[in-house]
Amino acid sequence: MKLIGPFKQVVTLANLPLRGKLSDEQIEIIVDGGILIDNNKIQKVGNFEELKAENQYIEIEKIEGEQIVLPAFVDSHTHICFGGNRANDFAMRNAGKTYLEIAESGGGIWSSVQHTRNASEEELLKTLLERIDFLISLGITTIEVKSGYGLDVENEVKMLRMIKKAQAQTKATLVPTCLSAHLKPRDFEGSNQEYLNYIITEILPKVKEEDLAKRVDIFIEKSAFQPEESKAFLLETKKLGFDITVHADQFTPGSSRIAVEVGAKSADHLEATIDEDIEFLAQSDTVATALPGASLGLGEKFTPARKLLDAGAILAIASDWNPGSAPMGNLITQASILATFEKLTTAEVLAGMTFRSAFALGLDDRGKLENGLKADFVTFKTSNFQNVLYNQGSLKAEHIYIDGVIV
Repeated sequence: MKLIGPFKQVVTLANLPLRGKLSDEQIEIIVDGGILIDNNKIQKVGNFEELKAENQYIEIEKIEGEQIVLPAFVDSHTHICFGGNRANDFAMRNAGKTYLEIAESGGGIWSSVQHTRNASEEELLKTLLERIDFLISLGITTIEVKSGYGLDVENEVKMLRMIKKAQAQTKATLVPTCLSAHLKPRDFEGSNQEYLNYIITEILPKVKEEDLAKRVDIFIEKSAFQPEESKAFLLETKKLGFDITVHADQFTPGSSRIAVEVGAKSADHLEATIDEDIEFLAQSDTVATALPGASLGLGEKFTPARKLLDAGAILAIASDWNPGSAPMGNLITQASILATFEKLTTAEVLAGMTFRSAFALGLDDRGKLENGLKADFVTFKTSNFQNVLYNQGSLKAEHIYIDGVIV
């Protein structure tokens, strides 16, 4: 066993509910606290001196100076396995060019598909690990990673294999998701429906055979896949034993309702979600995932996070780090900005980046500093935990712990 501390504040997030609005008064803060670790798990959280007195012969890991500690963050929606760069897309969009004009000039998702297909396995793995290391440096120790820039058997499997290889080389937890249904590739000869059938019959059996992912995603939108064909596809993937998640309501409403109807773990984006669908989401266990990075990258409105929480929904906040619409990757900065626009409490933001995001990934063993949970946490050199969001990402994490060990 090992005792780590003393911390000026241990912000446990214990006893916070899974759904609905939260006040900052509900946050449990242990002053001059410590965390007792045993076998990679949190054994006990409490006053440092009391824990020390109760456990006289244990190893002490002394924390120098004033630091606070939070549960490590969970980024439940990323596209960080990709080749190439779309800085020109960003410049063109800011210069007033339309989505179609950018695509016609060689940009858009198809540009990322071509670069990812052309990238070697070594190149994909190297850049993926670099992005994972950046996220870890922010205090994020659980990271969902999607495919979706391969869009054929060979290249979707290549992406997912690199995500699996990356897992063997990082201490972070990676959660792979198959997003072959990102859009129909230009070189596929056939209809949307025929491409979705191709995913079911050709790609997903290979994914299952090599145990490359247990989750499937689809982009439901006018420019990608239509509601009815998407619903049928999702029901088929469930029959194959996959958990499902949905890119929903990014530009047009309606697909979040499909996510709920098919029992998706989460509906992500939701910038265009209408009031009656907010109520529908709130009455379900489908997590509503806000992706403020996409709003910032595209200059679009934010997910109606305040309305979702007030209605009683489970709100997660994720980065959507991708080469096109959300190139920043800094979840803490994005969540802080979302909070100012949507008037979210500190408790709601922290919950959205920890145990509520973990729930979206089907994980209930992390996201709080409680007995028996995974010992993943992050420290910051400050005496007040509010400074983490107040500084909007400029207050750097001091130490990141995974399984109770500094990485």
